Formats: sequence, C-alpha cells, structure tokens
Amino acid sequence: MLHSHLRLRHLRCFLETARLGSLSAAASALHVSQPAASKTIRELEDILRVQLFDRSGRKLVLTPAGRVYQAHAGTALADLERAQKLVLSPPPERPRLHVGVLPTAATGLVPRAALAFRESRPDVLLDVMTGPNWLLLSLLREGQLDLVVGRMPPAGNTEGLGFRRLYWERVVPVVRAGHPLLRGDWDHADLTRHPLMLPPAGAMISGSVRSWLHSVGITDPQPAFENVSLAFGREVVTRSDTVWFISEGVVRPEIEAGALVILPIRNELLGGPVGISLREGDDPRPEAQALIAALEAAAQ
Repeated sequence: MLHSHLRLRHLRCFLETARLGSLSAAASALHVSQPAASKTIRELEDILRVQLFDRSGRKLVLTPAGRVYQAHAGTALADLERAQKLVLSPPPERPRLHVGVLPTAATGLVPRAALAFRESRPDVLLDVMTGPNWLLLSLLREGQLDLVVGRMPPAGNTEGLGFRRLYWERVVPVVRAGHPLLRGDWDHADLTRHPLMLPPAGAMISGSVRSWLHSVGITDPQPAFENVSLAFGREVVTRSDTVWFISEGVVRPEIEAGALVILPIRNELLGGPVGISLREGDDPRPEAQALIAALEAAAQ
C-alpha cells in the first residue's frame, strides 16, 4: 500500500534531481526554491526510510535504492500522465471493419483487396478473422462480423444471408512435384493406393469432393487426413505421396512456386462460386462498401 503522505511533488522532485544530478537545477526546472526542493527530497527519504542520493560529492548520485526507485517511479509517473491525457483529450475512435475470411480467399483475393483498401481508406482498421464457415457465418448473423469472404454458403445455411458472387473456383487434387501419379497412364482407382487428404465434413467443398470420388468409383473413401489448412496441408503433401483435394485459391501460391502440382483430372463436379456473404437487408457501411469494391476489383 502506498504511504499516505506520498505526493506527486515528491516523485517529480526526485526524478528531476536524479536526472540533473543537482538540487538547484531540479528546483529551477520545477520552478520552486532550492530549500523547498531539498525539503521535498528529505520528506521522500523519510517516507521510504532509505537514502536515495549519495551526497558525498559535488554532484548528487543515486544510491542502489535510488536507482531502483527511479526506474519504477518514472514508469508510474509516465503512466499517470498518459492516463490523464487520454481522459482529457481522448483520441478519435478509429473505424473498424470486421471481416471473416474462409481459406479459399485467404491466400490471394483478400490480401490483394486488403492492400488496395488500405490505400483508399488508411483510416480504417481491418480486423480479419479466419475460421470454419459455420463459425464465421454464425458471427455474421449475430452482427459480430460485417461480411464474410469465401465459398457460397450451402443451401441449408443461407437463412438471413445474401451472397454476391465474385468468381467460380475449382477444387483440385494437388500433389508434390515428382509424385508417382504425375504420369499419363494412371487410373482413378490409383488414388486409393495413396494417402488422401479430404476436406472435413463441415467444409463447404466436402460434399462436392465426395460426390466426385463416388462418381469415379471410390464410394467409401478412407482419408488419412481431413484438413483445409494451408500450413498443415502443404507440409504433409510436400513430404509424402498424399493427394490433397482443396480449393485452388488456397494453394495457388504453392502451385505458382512449383512446390505443389495439380493432378490432372476431369472435374466437372468440383468447384463452386466464391464471393461475399452479407446479412440480408443490411445496408453496408461506407467502409464495408469500399472493401467490397476492392474485393470486386481484386477478383478481376
């Protein structure tokens, strides 16, 4: 507990004396007399019951206890001054836009749009949240997100939401460079001879991937992994013969860099629209309208 006799003048006088190494200089800086400054330092030492300055030389030098007190007292006084400034002159509240981003849009579309949005609206803080579609769409309905960017919500999960399509995106099987299936004579049945990484049941592309596998005779796929995360999928696929079915947008940078390769297939059933989900009937704020315009431009 702070001593009841401790005052801000004690801290200011002590800190100025420590900084300048002279009572007379500290008194001048604080616009008080030297006797008053000397009395204030003595009062502080009496309160703390410790000597703060070594007075044996011409210049006042902090004792070990004085150095400890200087470090903490200086921080405390700076915090008090900052708190006073924030209360008396609070900074203007910065507009904030809350955006949910699904994996298919997180590696290309949204970063490009975010940079363009930053150029046009540097005053707005863009708060980006990634996660599964069921979570992001729930937060959108509750008003905790302003919009969600990614695959179109499935038919049973569109209540209260509107969707603005930006483009159609493929779902592709990707493998490492040099994978055994990267030859012209492989058959769909060969997929079962390698570990499969499929989207989990909650992912929007899960149904179309399993429908395609069923259409080529793989009626009961037994995946080794269920995942739509780029970080995990990239590491597993590049280190093994795993075949990963994933939205092309998630892995586009890895494909362009040559780290992953699209396994050629006929994929009429694989793919879907990518766009912007909004609350139905809502009129987007100007900040949201600016981001939507940036997303539409980036989608071109």
